[in-house]
Amino acid sequence: MSRAKCLKFALPLIALVANAACASSPATPELSAEEQAYQDAIEQALQPATAEQIAQAERSDPITRANFWATEYQKDSTDLDTIVSFMRSLRQIGSHERIQEIATTALPIHPTGYEIFLELGRSFMAQNKPQEAAQAFVRSADLSPVTDAAPLAALGLAFDRLENHAQAQEAYQIALEREPNRVSTLTNYGLSLALTGQLTDAETALRKAAQVPGADARVRQNLALVLGLQGRYSEMVDVDPSAPRRSVQANQKALREMIAPSKNYDNLMNIEDVVKDAQRTPARAQEMPGVPEAEIESEPMSELAGDAGPVALRPSLRGAQGG
Repeated sequence: MSRAKCLKFALPLIALVANAACASSPATPELSAEEQAYQDAIEQALQPATAEQIAQAERSDPITRANFWATEYQKDSTDLDTIVSFMRSLRQIGSHERIQEIATTALPIHPTGYEIFLELGRSFMAQNKPQEAAQAFVRSADLSPVTDAAPLAALGLAFDRLENHAQAQEAYQIALEREPNRVSTLTNYGLSLALTGQLTDAETALRKAAQVPGADARVRQNLALVLGLQGRYSEMVDVDPSAPRRSVQANQKALREMIAPSKNYDNLMNIEDVVKDAQRTPARAQEMPGVPEAEIESEPMSELAGDAGPVALRPSLRGAQGG
């Protein structure tokens, strides 16, 4: 029999076999209305939040915000944006142990996720652990884009807490090269300069910060203090005319007593006590900005944070905004 005739007879047989197989396959049972509704509800619950839902959650109170991101994290624990947002919300309610657990899980998935190291460092800062924070910020700076000021600004604050002001000021300078008008970085840079007696440079940084739209009253208060440290008491009121009169007068009196008989570094170190006594109702602390990629990839951590081990930390810089 020719090949053509074989194919002629074989094709109907294939069709018959296929029809028989289809006839023997059980039909997929249709779901009841209740079952379909349940399945649809599950699928809907697993959908990521919309931009509108996220925006609404970010406007909510810290507990609501943390619960929202906990739900999103349960849906997808591998999404970087969700991980970082969840860590940030946990930091705002003081759940630092959970932050470290999430970081431990997330970093193997996102080994170059500089945002994770940044949030981890901020968590350490909130626990008054600047040594650990500096290590996390250095790693974040190593991995971050060269345009990001956040990791370096945060690193500067950690170095200031470690009393390593030279390294702190270097980190602030790099951060300001990338974001020149960042109010929190300018403020912390100015305070760091004041703590090392560089009052003119401190004034310059704080004046620039005060001129940026949106700068809060604490920036002007810090500038007024630096002016007072230079003996320019009359200018203090001009800088912050909205401050309560008694607060300004208390600052002036305390600063005169602090500076006399000389403007030395030890006297300047008492600025925290002055602010604590004189400014009874300071503005609520804001979160510190982050720091961009530091040009320190090749430097060992011992050179960046010091080898001395635990150090006695200076009181936190009042008015500084968090990293």
